[in-house]
Amino acid sequence: MKKTFFIIGLFLTLALSSTYAQRYALIDMEYILKNIPAYENANKQLETTSQQWQKEVDASAKEVENMYKQYQADLSKLSASQKTQRENAIVAKEKDVQTLRNKYFGPEGELFKRREAFMKPIQDNIYNAVKDISAAAGYMLVIDRASATSVIFASPEIDISDQVLAKLGY
Repeated sequence: MKKTFFIIGLFLTLALSSTYAQRYALIDMEYILKNIPAYENANKQLETTSQQWQKEVDASAKEVENMYKQYQADLSKLSASQKTQRENAIVAKEKDVQTLRNKYFGPEGELFKRREAFMKPIQDNIYNAVKDISAAAGYMLVIDRASATSVIFASPEIDISDQVLAKLGY
């Protein structure tokens, strides 16, 4: 008798839990971002700026290299104080190059700040669109298939990337 009630209870629990199944969807952020012109424009601007800054850093590094080569060539003619003076100048210039590199490309550098300034509004708009679609459709979970490395296969039926683009007006 106890077994019968246990089996009936287990069956009812399984039946009720399946009616409360959570809904989920997928998005592909790479696909979404490729279809947003503002994102492409921001990337082009960042690339151009990055190349200009890299040229500036490379020119400074080349200057250090030339200073060192000149020092090596003049080494036999220099007095001890002149050697020290030149070495200090080379080291100071190397520090300047490293400071410039960090200013532009470091973790708190200008490139990072500009990328964040350009991308944050776009990402916020995408997040809000996904949130609105999820609330309207009752999705409990939305996974980005572009960054989810463990997703091996997903049915195209649950991909809402085009809905997100439509919500954003693209």
